[in-house]
Amino acid sequence: MKYVSTRGGQSATGSQAIVQGLARDGGLFVPESFPQVCADELSLMAKEPYEARAARILGRFLTDFTQEQLAGMVKAAYARFDEHGVAPLKALQGGVRVIELYHGPTLAFKDVALTLLPHLLTASAKATGENRQVLILVATSGDTGKAALSGFQDVPGTRCAVFYPQGGVSEAQRLQMVTQRGDNTRVIAVKGNFDDAQTGVKRIFADPEAAAAFDKKGIVLSSANSINWGRLAPQIVYYFSAYCDMLTAGDIEPGDAINICVPTGNFGNILAAYYAMRMGLPVNRFICASNRNNVLTDFIRTGRYDARREFHLTTSPSMDILISSNLERMLFELCGRDAGTVGGWMKALKETGAYEIDPASRAALTGLMYGAWASEADCAAEIARAWNEEKYLIDPHTAVAMKAMREYRAETGDDRPCVVASTASPFKFGRAVSAALGLPTDADDFTLCDRLSKATGWAVPLSIAELPTLPVRHKAVCTPEDMLSALMSAI
Repeated sequence: MKYVSTRGGQSATGSQAIVQGLARDGGLFVPESFPQVCADELSLMAKEPYEARAARILGRFLTDFTQEQLAGMVKAAYARFDEHGVAPLKALQGGVRVIELYHGPTLAFKDVALTLLPHLLTASAKATGENRQVLILVATSGDTGKAALSGFQDVPGTRCAVFYPQGGVSEAQRLQMVTQRGDNTRVIAVKGNFDDAQTGVKRIFADPEAAAAFDKKGIVLSSANSINWGRLAPQIVYYFSAYCDMLTAGDIEPGDAINICVPTGNFGNILAAYYAMRMGLPVNRFICASNRNNVLTDFIRTGRYDARREFHLTTSPSMDILISSNLERMLFELCGRDAGTVGGWMKALKETGAYEIDPASRAALTGLMYGAWASEADCAAEIARAWNEEKYLIDPHTAVAMKAMREYRAETGDDRPCVVASTASPFKFGRAVSAALGLPTDADDFTLCDRLSKATGWAVPLSIAELPTLPVRHKAVCTPEDMLSALMSAI
């Protein structure tokens, strides 16, 4: 399998795409074609454990590796998940099936890919003959940073540096990052929002002088954000897995189309679901759920992407994003893989903060996706509804998705089985969840988690409970303009 850039300037093998992260022309790598999974194979996969499903799907894309190699990587990565498994499915009322993606070491969906990416990256570096140390450079809105730090901690031949928006993540998310162990990890707060951090990271990747300076140090840059194909590919698997589990449970018959609802800010998680559909997964409609930073909702409904709007800090901080990097990959497919058109849209976004897609691409988009968003009040109400009606505890990001799914059903009357992606443990956002349930919030976040546990009977995960006792190791702060110099000092 070869990969091409959304800007048209480069092709690469899977290993090359993983090591580079971003194409040299500034575009994102996409597979040159989508391998197909037929109905008979889906039925076969339904009898397999998650790890076998993962090796099977990844093997279609990462042909640089043998099935035995991939199976070994998958086994090692997912041994770090708890007793619930990688992506268990929870049945709720009305044909709603929640895929719980937060049972990994950092309690967020990013673990599904970022426990595996270090294995893929080190193997890819070896396959491409890359002898320099690989520096994983990450901008995070909350969850990716910790998952990357955890995944790459003390992995030979790698370093990992994370930038996060100061004041723009939950206290649990912040402490997860700044207490991170490992001699090869660095964490830097940015005086700005996530888009400032993400733009700064992209600027570092695109700076030839920076590349030369890193090369002199024996370092090559790569990414653990979902711009990296090695991060995105593992996410495709869990949508196939959810469908297989629904087949096993008798929720659907082979060939039945389902809906998929995903809370997303950077668009990678819902893009993975779309890629699964392109491979043959029967999907009727994708529901793209946004919080108050609803640039994606407006885009889906109007065909115009306009990031020139007020930025809101919300209780679902991993979605506090106005520039959705992975949307570029979707645009590439919508316009018939016309790299020149995509490049024009991205140039307009960079120069003016907005672009508008053509009518044909817009029609294709609205035929695939329904966009909806949730206010802070909507989010709190959904957390309370899920608990009061079903005794099911959800975090604010999952609440955004639940509200969007319910809005879609009310507007369209389409109540076919729907998979909702639950992207984080509710205890990562104990203050917001407690407030939504009407519990007192007159204490620190960790006391609130203890109270929430007592009120619901749900246990506080150990990785949250231990955070207040861990020493803070990373205290660096910089402005968006000084990110490169801060990175150079840190390493």
